[in-house]
Amino acid sequence: MTSDFWTRGILFLSLTVVGVPGNVAVIFAFLLTAYHEGHLLPADAIVLHLASANLMVVAVRCLLEVFATFEIYNVFDNTGCKAVIFIYRTSRSLSIWLTFVLSTYQCLSITPPGSCWAAARALVAQYLGVIFLALWVINTSMSVAPLMFAVGTSNNSKLIQNGINLEFCFLSFPSRLSRDANGAAQVGRDVVPMTLMTTASLIILVFLYRHSHQVKGIRSGRQGQSAERRAAITVVTLVMLYVLFYGVDNGLWVYTLTVPQTLGSSLISDLRIFFSSLYAAISPIIIIISNKKVNKQLKFGKEQKMNSDAAQSSP
Repeated sequence: MTSDFWTRGILFLSLTVVGVPGNVAVIFAFLLTAYHEGHLLPADAIVLHLASANLMVVAVRCLLEVFATFEIYNVFDNTGCKAVIFIYRTSRSLSIWLTFVLSTYQCLSITPPGSCWAAARALVAQYLGVIFLALWVINTSMSVAPLMFAVGTSNNSKLIQNGINLEFCFLSFPSRLSRDANGAAQVGRDVVPMTLMTTASLIILVFLYRHSHQVKGIRSGRQGQSAERRAAITVVTLVMLYVLFYGVDNGLWVYTLTVPQTLGSSLISDLRIFFSSLYAAISPIIIIISNKKVNKQLKFGKEQKMNSDAAQSSP
């Protein structure tokens, strides 16, 4: 195994080690919240779905990349390539759009009561299940290309002209036009929520700036403001991470489509997967650090486990 493979394997292993436990912890915390409180607030439900999508990104792609790189297990035959890339693209785009929904809902949450935007927030909360379903349908339908064009590397002799090398898989398109059209659709699917969520984050930042210059009010008001600011800052931080990592990802994707020399090398593809998966691995850390509800449930779960272990060990 070459040093490049070792480096590649270690990078994806680091994402797996950080991302899988982090997202599992967030999912566990919100499931405990739903069990104890009987329901989830809309923002919590969005974060729960976001963590689930991020878990699929890290577990399905990064973990399998580690297994294949270190020759532990290789699922990347023709059928495996189709399944892995399809699930990865669907969950990746779901992660992007759920981050957009979260930023939009947080932006609507800071609007004055009684305004039309407050009414819009109520509609989003009411039809959140429909929004989730629509996102699944849209992103699944836009990720069908791998089911048609993904193949294992054993067929690489005929894939260079209109293909994209993904190390263990190839995307073999029938023509350059179909390859570029698929690439443009992928970029457009990312750029639209990127633009919208950046706009929502700017609105949140302007609100926080203006709010910081107002009179603090009574102590209970300060506490409410503190919780509101903490939630808003968390969302803005997630959006900034998204714009940074997925901006690099999409830049590399455009480079892959426009520079013919990249077709024979998987380096650009590895960098793309790494940067897009980096958001899925780091975002749960931000959520765990900043979300008091997640912290409370994780501490409660830890205490419950310690009490159970103590009860089992006692005579």
